[in-house]
Amino acid sequence: MKRFAIFGASGCGRGILPLALQQLQQAEDQPWDLVFVDDHPPGPELNGHRVLTYTQWLAEPAVSRHISIAIANSAVREKLAMRCEADDVEFFDVRAANVVVMDDVQMGPGAVLSPFVTLTSNIRIGQHFHANLYSYVEHDCVIGDFVTFAPGVHCNGNVVVEDHAYIGSGAVLRQGKTGAPLVIGRGALVGMGAVVTRNVAPCTTVAGNPARLMVRCVR
Repeated sequence: MKRFAIFGASGCGRGILPLALQQLQQAEDQPWDLVFVDDHPPGPELNGHRVLTYTQWLAEPAVSRHISIAIANSAVREKLAMRCEADDVEFFDVRAANVVVMDDVQMGPGAVLSPFVTLTSNIRIGQHFHANLYSYVEHDCVIGDFVTFAPGVHCNGNVVVEDHAYIGSGAVLRQGKTGAPLVIGRGALVGMGAVVTRNVAPCTTVAGNPARLMVRCVR
């Protein structure tokens, strides 16, 4: 049997598993199983699906194992991805049926694309990207690894979003220019509803319209 799992049984995981279920029902023609995996299970069952620890899931006999990491915290997501890679677990993308992907869009493994997400053209996206409800990525954008878009993010053309950035609900990233993209730095946090009109430095938090520096972290 092919074993599929959603890693994380919190709100993010509960929003993703039904999409994965629909996807597998349409695509798989051999026996398969889909469960929640969580290091701290809330119980043996959630929303009609089994909940296992990662160790329990690995112990079940399988032809192959496939997992999607439904953890909003990008640092945790990366640690879990490394853990799965060490155990030869494959990553699978979860994509809602009404997601629109247009022309020349390249995406790394483990992406989660929620309902009504749109990716237009000439886009490069790294591994384990999360795009929540109604988010879009316009032309000529480059999105790094472990980036999270909350619901309703508007990422316009010629934008670079570096690894581990978090873009809050309803934020608008202004269109950059060819050869001079708008850049959201590594680990930056863009607040809910922010309108970003200039580059955001790595490891900072911006908010407001226009977005202004709120917090600069030290690493």
